[in-house]
Amino acid sequence: MRDIAIVAALFLVTIMSSTSYAQKIVIAHRGASGYLPEHTLEAKAMAYAQGAHYIEQDLVMTRDDELIVLHDITLDRTTDVDEKFPDRARRDGRYYAIDFTLEEIRTLNATEGFRIENGEKIQGFSQRFPLGKSRFRVPTFQDEIEMIQGLNLSTGRDIGIYPEIKQPAFHRQEGKDISTRVADVLKEYGYTSKGSKVFLQTFDYEELALIQKEIFPSVGIEVNLIMLLGNRTDYPWMFEPDGMSKLAYSADGIGPSYNLVVDRASEAGDIRISELVTQAHGAGLAVHPYTFRADPEAVPDYAASFEELLDIHYFQADVDGVFTDFPDRAVQFLQSQ
Repeated sequence: MRDIAIVAALFLVTIMSSTSYAQKIVIAHRGASGYLPEHTLEAKAMAYAQGAHYIEQDLVMTRDDELIVLHDITLDRTTDVDEKFPDRARRDGRYYAIDFTLEEIRTLNATEGFRIENGEKIQGFSQRFPLGKSRFRVPTFQDEIEMIQGLNLSTGRDIGIYPEIKQPAFHRQEGKDISTRVADVLKEYGYTSKGSKVFLQTFDYEELALIQKEIFPSVGIEVNLIMLLGNRTDYPWMFEPDGMSKLAYSADGIGPSYNLVVDRASEAGDIRISELVTQAHGAGLAVHPYTFRADPEAVPDYAASFEELLDIHYFQADVDGVFTDFPDRAVQFLQSQ
């Protein structure tokens, strides 16, 4: 049943050659998450079929030191963990992945993201894949790498991976060295150099510097590192005139919120593009902003459509790639240029 679902996803869209996109790239944010539950293998297979150049994996650790693909360090937003293990929440009421073994997590049903209102589950995007329909699972990092590498072999394409180390400080507080574990798995599957089809990302600069200076040398790999940027207050020095040049000692690129590239106060006909891309490019850094969503409520007012939002960022702001829940739309947009 599971294999049939993955094959069906692959044939939803004709596989397109990755040679036709010039230099701009499309990164499937949590897979084709606009169409199927995020971070499921089915969503990743669909993203592959839709022509994404890279497919993202958010990584957290289990109690038995396995890496699973999950956006949150908790399980309760995208699984039925509260039904399967009702007595396993911490005092804050959340169910942390790090408290469960991989075997336990494999019993959970994965779903579209939801929130609880008046005791009912309300999904975050009402027009996306419905809650409680079909059957999906939480995959491991290895599961996903093997599927993508298998598809690369069977299709002749060369699609990359884009893993994120989620909350490394939390993991260290819990006694887990998630970054070394990730580096070990990358090496095991042949991602060992700057030329490998992988970007490794994190929001934690201290961890990023540690990875670059200590963990990579100890493991014996050196892949591209991306510093994620959510706002200007976390690391204000990065937004100073020489901030990107300083960051370039540790990183190969940045993944900013797109509101840091184009001011959210922009209006149609008055697009306010920041200096961030220019500064990053001047320091030799790639720029891959997040997250571009085609849901009507997610397109900012200054863009008349999702495609105009892409045009503003790809070509007016000159970013190198975008994270999107709708990789097919971004691929089609680039092919039309």
